Amino acid sequence: MSLQKTRIAALTFGALGVALTLLFHWLVFFWVPDVLGFRIAQRIYYIHVPAAWVAFLAFGMVAVCSVVYLWLREEKADQLAHAAAEGGLVFTTIVLTTGPLWARLQWGVWWTPDPRLTLTALLWFVYLGYHLARGATENPELGKKFAAVVGIVGAALIPLIHVSVLWWGGTHPEPVVLNAAGSFADPEIETVLFTAFAAWIFLFLSLVLLRYTAAQLEERVARASPSVLVSEGESRA
Repeated sequence: MSLQKTRIAALTFGALGVALTLLFHWLVFFWVPDVLGFRIAQRIYYIHVPAAWVAFLAFGMVAVCSVVYLWLREEKADQLAHAAAEGGLVFTTIVLTTGPLWARLQWGVWWTPDPRLTLTALLWFVYLGYHLARGATENPELGKKFAAVVGIVGAALIPLIHVSVLWWGGTHPEPVVLNAAGSFADPEIETVLFTAFAAWIFLFLSLVLLRYTAAQLEERVARASPSVLVSEGESRA
């Protein structure tokens, strides 16, 4: 796909994401009833859960692209992994911001050593380390390899976070929608959750494609710079 088509796709996804974000916020505050009995905390739930789903998909994408990069040395795979890691870090930050708000309203505390909360915070630090690893050495290629390994290892936390409630308990509720026995959620809840999920998937894809386009342009400029300098030097001579 050409860069122009990539930019058009990014802008299209972005427009869809913004429209659906406005729609799901309207659904959250004016349409869905208090079916969970959590009052205002229920509204946070509709932001918190889809953000977690998008973050997990983002880090899954980082792992897949990182494997491709290490295997084939494909530069585009590294650029996509880097873009997805930035998006994943943004959505994990939303999770770690809305989670304590929900906990304060429902549990009376901002933070507890709950297994799922702790592992999610660890995931955030791992992917912060992903970005730090890229600049940890003067050799850019070596930095990309370090980051790819961190991205692959960090993705192992995702299934662990999902089963942490079942294995170790804690104060976090069990999965309501993504449950092996089927969803326990009412249709209204699922409608809002999946609308929010679609909205943020579109926004995430838009961010990834825009970041990927920027990386491609930076690469072209870097490749063109020596020839430009040479031609300028020749003209001056």
